[in-house]
Amino acid sequence: MMHAIQILPEAVASQIAAGEVIERPASVVKELLENALDAGARQVTVRVEDAGRRLMEIADDGAGIAAAELPLAVTRHATSKLRSAEDLFHIQTLGFRGEALASIGSVSRLTLTSRPAQHAVGARLVVEGGTLRANEPLGTPEGTVVRVENLFFNVPARLKFLKRDITERQQIDALVTRYALAYPQVRFSLFQDGRAVLQTSGNGDRREILASLLGVDTARQMIEVALEDQDVRVQGYISPVALTRSNRREITFFVNGRWVQDSALSTALLQAYRTLLMVGRFPLAVLFVELDPEAVDVNVHPAKAEVRFRSPDAVFSGVQRAVRRALLTSSPVPQVSSGWQPPQPTALGQGAFDLHSASRPAIDPAWDMAADLARAEKSEGAAVNAASAQNPAALPPSGMLPLLRLVGQVGGTYLVAEGPDGLYLIDQHAAHERVLFERMMGGLTAPLAGQALLEAAVVQLPAAQAALLNEQIPLLSRLGFDIEPFGPNTFRVRAIPALITGSDPAAAVRVLVEDFEEDETPLQAEREARLVARICKRAAVKGGQSLSPEEQRALLRDLEACFSPRTCPHGRPTMIHLTVDVLERQFGRRGSR
Repeated sequence: MMHAIQILPEAVASQIAAGEVIERPASVVKELLENALDAGARQVTVRVEDAGRRLMEIADDGAGIAAAELPLAVTRHATSKLRSAEDLFHIQTLGFRGEALASIGSVSRLTLTSRPAQHAVGARLVVEGGTLRANEPLGTPEGTVVRVENLFFNVPARLKFLKRDITERQQIDALVTRYALAYPQVRFSLFQDGRAVLQTSGNGDRREILASLLGVDTARQMIEVALEDQDVRVQGYISPVALTRSNRREITFFVNGRWVQDSALSTALLQAYRTLLMVGRFPLAVLFVELDPEAVDVNVHPAKAEVRFRSPDAVFSGVQRAVRRALLTSSPVPQVSSGWQPPQPTALGQGAFDLHSASRPAIDPAWDMAADLARAEKSEGAAVNAASAQNPAALPPSGMLPLLRLVGQVGGTYLVAEGPDGLYLIDQHAAHERVLFERMMGGLTAPLAGQALLEAAVVQLPAAQAALLNEQIPLLSRLGFDIEPFGPNTFRVRAIPALITGSDPAAAVRVLVEDFEEDETPLQAEREARLVARICKRAAVKGGQSLSPEEQRALLRDLEACFSPRTCPHGRPTMIHLTVDVLERQFGRRGSR
């Protein structure tokens, strides 16, 4: 139904504008942090309660706002950082739009308290849902304190779209830590629900803050990057080729002190690592790009999260050259103990790698294997489906495997077997993953047995990962881990699953925690399946590992007994089936190719 054109009420217009700027609690913290830094703050304290839903408070010792200007500060398009349109082309401040405080005040209860150094008395202003409630003089220290309470109280639909508390806390932790890295001369403090999460000294040492973001062990391995030419300056830290992640989450770029998300910069970084990393692995990086303010347009995104370069090729080349040079000049020798490598026994029938055991636990008949397959990694599953659609004969029909006769092993990676309907090529790593996965999932009707360590291992993690691990300790206990808190962001590992006995316990825990932050599922059973799949992937025999004929036969027998033998727990095929008909056609015995 059409209505006459009219100007929207100010409250509605403000809430629409807030939707562009304020997506979640971390968006509020970002805007207020940037205001504090623009005000010349040397100390910034952030306090958060209930993941930002109930309270976010940012206090700074910056220039402050005069009492007469406080009502203007919470008005849309009011700013002290621009005077004309020409100023947009050489912006040197983080904020400039004049919308942050107005947008925040329209969807929360905002209390703004401030006093400039030259004023004897400050003032306090309260805005609730976009309406000014109070404005009064107040004795207060120099600087500004902004309290944001009951975020999205008047737009409950937005509140429903927020993630779990642990996810929202992570977003805030990551944001404050990264800005602490960009401004090491500023003293940052972050408190979540009264607990100190981050405290920096403000002494300018970025390595010290890097340890808070990535952990002490990881920070120690990071390579320093430094390049300066007439167009661009690139500084920061990158990981050696032996230190990678399964996603791009720990790649961070700052442009002229502003945290940005730019695909071209990420591409430049990855190009520098080209041929040095495995497919699907990504480096860690915190890079600071500095260039002439007139050479970058920051006014291209409502939340200022993206930028546009006047000479993108020069910036791309600068980042690529800086990273490549740092990699080639460092070239560290990989540490043998840096990864989680399972033991390599001489016989798979011994110890944790017993593939064919009479004491094998029975599979729970209530376990939904169809749901397990549906939870397979989407990207790998899509690739498998595409391959199967192009060549229906590439995978055998659904159902249990026929009895197979072992022929041998090829390249230390693939088993060759004969079935009644043709030839089977089996990926030994993927097949062993499936066997171990079903064995562990079948035993989850009761907690799995763990193997006690002779000496407990101590693991120190970044604050965000420590919070995740602390939340998942009960689940890890069911899988055979015995982990307990052992100080701030530190844990003691007393036992690990018997399946991975011989692995480095600290490295095993780090590998598992690495992917926790990507798991948004609220279902306990699904979390268990994902975690077991991660364990099995690293405990399974590897490609290139030579197996004896007995070990090969044991693997085939266990694979035949699986409920879903044709894929690994991540959706990758365990085998390729070549029917007799296909073989005859390839050899010209039946028709042409």
